Amino acid sequence: MDMSLIVNRKVSDGMSDNNKLMTGILILAAGVIILLGKWGVFSFLGKALWPLILLIPGILLHLWVFSRRGSSELLLPAGILVVYSVLFFIGIIWGWAFLFHKMWPAFILGIAVGLFEYYAYAAQRQSGMLLTAVVLGALSIILLGWSMFSFSFVYLLAIVLIVAGIWLIVARGNSRRLW
Repeated sequence: MDMSLIVNRKVSDGMSDNNKLMTGILILAAGVIILLGKWGVFSFLGKALWPLILLIPGILLHLWVFSRRGSSELLLPAGILVVYSVLFFIGIIWGWAFLFHKMWPAFILGIAVGLFEYYAYAAQRQSGMLLTAVVLGALSIILLGWSMFSFSFVYLLAIVLIVAGIWLIVARGNSRRLW
């Protein structure tokens, strides 16, 4: 048999082996995707992993600033997005009632983290930024403790005194004004 006849016959068969392989893989993938969808895998992933919509941009903003491509102002929303995504993951794991009933003060902490990161990495530090971040962070932690553990006034007073003492100890040798 002539070799050119064999080559011509293979070309005229319709699909090449590579096309058959790719078509087979696509059909197999479509079948697996449909089966997983019927089993509820995608609805579970959609319910469980949607906070990644906040976490990924928050991390990317951090990377963008730390690679010196973005300005430090981007750290404010980056910090908020990361903290809020962690809170939403907690809501998925322990329930939304727990998140909104007990952990609501942590949303204030997200703003405090964003403000603190911006203050820490800004080229020109704005007056009052650190004080605002610390006050919001302390308020958030105090309210979070109160909410989670139903603290009485004595515990609240003790925490305020401890935070004030730590603040004075940390700021004692610092000649530059913190607020």
